[in-house]
Amino acid sequence: MHVVNWTEVIHTQQRVMDPGHRLLAWNVPAAEIVHIPEHWLKYPEPEASWHFLLGLLYIGFFIMSIFGNGLVLWIFSTAKSLRTPSNIFVVNLAFCDFVMMLKTPIFIFNSFQRGFATGFLGCQIFSVMGTLSGIGASMSNACIAYDRYHTIANPLEGKLTRTKALVIIILLWCYTIPWAILPLLEVWGRFVPEGFLTQCTFDYLRKSFDNRMFVTVLFVFSYVIPMSLIIYYYSQIVSHVVAHEKALREQAKKMNVDSLRSNQQQQNQSTEIRIAKVAITICFLFVASWTPYAVMAMIGVFGDQSLLTPGFAMIPACTCKLVACLDPYVYALSHPRYRLELQKRLPWLAINEKSPSDTQSTATESSNTARP
Repeated sequence: MHVVNWTEVIHTQQRVMDPGHRLLAWNVPAAEIVHIPEHWLKYPEPEASWHFLLGLLYIGFFIMSIFGNGLVLWIFSTAKSLRTPSNIFVVNLAFCDFVMMLKTPIFIFNSFQRGFATGFLGCQIFSVMGTLSGIGASMSNACIAYDRYHTIANPLEGKLTRTKALVIIILLWCYTIPWAILPLLEVWGRFVPEGFLTQCTFDYLRKSFDNRMFVTVLFVFSYVIPMSLIIYYYSQIVSHVVAHEKALREQAKKMNVDSLRSNQQQQNQSTEIRIAKVAITICFLFVASWTPYAVMAMIGVFGDQSLLTPGFAMIPACTCKLVACLDPYVYALSHPRYRLELQKRLPWLAINEKSPSDTQSTATESSNTARP
């Protein structure tokens, strides 16, 4: 049972309760104070303009992400040329990004209400959706990196079957779901408001041993492991490609020819390298967006919490939402077959993409190469 010392809370805020039993400092109902870390209540309430600005920013995020990821889910799920085993990971990543932005109406409502308007229930819904989509996206990126490595490094032996891809997706969600369930039930860790109290995440401020262990283990499983896999597989891809190109050049020089590849082989190799570049870009976006959150969590449980002001805490929240908006547009700009499908189905987008030759199309599709 939680016990709240109202005298201490009000003294800390140097505010009084209004007749409606609301803490004026943060526009928070009295009954909800128990769910809010005391750390945030030590700061003055943000100006209304900050709430409104973030609310408008998240409206933009929401529109961009729902439109972009919705198109990816639709096109990749219905276009025959894109329904490959490897693209199951791409669809799963788009689904995670889609879910991440489905929770933003809670944030937008809270922002325009300038406080913890949706209460404890809204906080839990927001946190669960954020955890599932965030960790799901990180592991989807790791799976894409794994598939790219085996496709490029072992083109004959690294083929991915649909059954294997589906098994990996099932294991991915078995890996992800517990990290949302445990803090939801407060078995290990908990979900609490943060920053401007308009959004929620896991509690990285409570310095008990159990909470420190939870945050540390979550940091390893949701950030360090997928990050390590991504770096490993893409470093192996680069190493393999460099070594392979060097060997071909040396052999061609011995044979006194310009290249050992036929035109078709060069086209296929170019396609594989281009696809790898797209995947690397997406994974780089993931790393850049989630690193601030990981650093903030480590500061919260092991460092100087005075560095974590409400405004500072909102920056990582914005960066991780931004990447969910950018992923589908990376596909649109870099994937010729995806652009071709968009051109066929949505001509009003004015996309000018040339169709590949029948020979190249047949060879590429039969190779079962991943096409993010």
